[in-house]
Amino acid sequence: MVAWLRHDLRLRDNPVLQAAAEEGRTVVPVFVWSPEDHAWAEGGASSWWLGHSLKSLDSALRKKGSALVMRRGWSPAAELLDLCREVGSDRVVYARVWEPRAIAADGRVERALSREGISARVMGGQVLFPLEELRNKSGGVFKTFSSFFRACGQAQPPAEPAAAPASLPAPRPLPATLTVEQLGLAPDLEWTAGLRATWEPGEKGAWRRLERFLEYAVAEYEVERDRPDHEGTSRLSPHLRFGEISPADVWYAVLDARQAAPDDEGAAGPGGLAFLRQLGWREYSYYVLLHHPHTLERPLRPEFEAFPWQDDPDGLEAWRLGCTGYPLVDAGMRQLRQTGWMHNRVRMVAASFLVKHLLVPWQVGAEWFLDTLVDADPANNTQGWQWTAGSGTDAAPYFRIFNPVLQGQRFDPNGAYITRYVPELEGLSPRFVHRPWEAPADERMQPRGSGAYPAPVIDHIFARERALSAFAEMKGRVGSTAASP
Repeated sequence: MVAWLRHDLRLRDNPVLQAAAEEGRTVVPVFVWSPEDHAWAEGGASSWWLGHSLKSLDSALRKKGSALVMRRGWSPAAELLDLCREVGSDRVVYARVWEPRAIAADGRVERALSREGISARVMGGQVLFPLEELRNKSGGVFKTFSSFFRACGQAQPPAEPAAAPASLPAPRPLPATLTVEQLGLAPDLEWTAGLRATWEPGEKGAWRRLERFLEYAVAEYEVERDRPDHEGTSRLSPHLRFGEISPADVWYAVLDARQAAPDDEGAAGPGGLAFLRQLGWREYSYYVLLHHPHTLERPLRPEFEAFPWQDDPDGLEAWRLGCTGYPLVDAGMRQLRQTGWMHNRVRMVAASFLVKHLLVPWQVGAEWFLDTLVDADPANNTQGWQWTAGSGTDAAPYFRIFNPVLQGQRFDPNGAYITRYVPELEGLSPRFVHRPWEAPADERMQPRGSGAYPAPVIDHIFARERALSAFAEMKGRVGSTAASP
């Protein structure tokens, strides 16, 4: 049997490998790198992660008497058919992936296999709840997260996680395979050293992250998750993205943590419950993309098609480099360039700055994040940007414009996060680290590295008024169009 692995690069709680092992046949685990199927590894950071994750999975499979077969081709259907012929398999099992490109690829794979008399068995695993079945009382799609999450609470609970297969009998000889390097998944990035120092891709790394979170952070997650200067989040997002740990394993591990909390707070306490809600947001992002696939490129709210975006190449470059003159924004963008990750609170502030201070289209920012994030996920990334722009579901009102200075003062009060990534500001007191342009001369640092910290690329008050005017212009355009005969 051929076990096609995609966003499930793990042994434990892997329904694909479990189903294959239960049939008592030889199992051929295969990964197919195909641009027709994989929208998620086009970025440099995620390609780096994927390459290391595949190596980790292959090593784990070899300890079970198997190995990972890696193939490359435009069509996953063609590669799977070739492999089935090579090993004499009449059955392929794989998990559904809830992204438009992958869903389309699934249909082509199923039709191609059927024509050859090869059966396909499709499993779950990427999400916790049956997204296709979740509907409101009138049979429609949920329009808000709160109503969606309530429905999840009333749905069948996720299945209990399954152990890794004891063994995976493999055919002999093993089929030919490509290397990660031959797949093109070993990019030479300027921030490779930072990625390597920050992350441990693979199933073992995922469990170490989860165990550390459960031991040190989950109890205070509700109050600490917005503090970029603290280690208050799980940092599981890239591991979940690549399926190195199942969402069900995370869900039940948090429930079983039984942090100190009153019984009526639930088994995991308020911190754990707040974290489970974030897993719910992950589900909701896939749900929205499933029912509104056009949101990868276009706004969910059609009136935002008329928004008067600006072309600001200089501002965009300053934002990408972390040189906007707003310390919290710049710290986040530099953290991204160094580690392939950015704290979620800072992501919101940095995204808001791009779309509301600079009026650069959200699609431009989403594309940059997809290239530089190790957890580059089209669903979560797109819905986050649309939320910030005001054009998505459950969106922040467009007139909610984050003030980067106030956000920094509130969530990084001593400037520890900022000075970690913007060393030019190390000499400033917390009073001025969020607004260095107001610091007295005797507190300012001497120029470091390539020069002194830049002045703000735009004034916040001016930017806010301009953004509100642009929003009013959009409403005027939409109103005049609607009134036209």
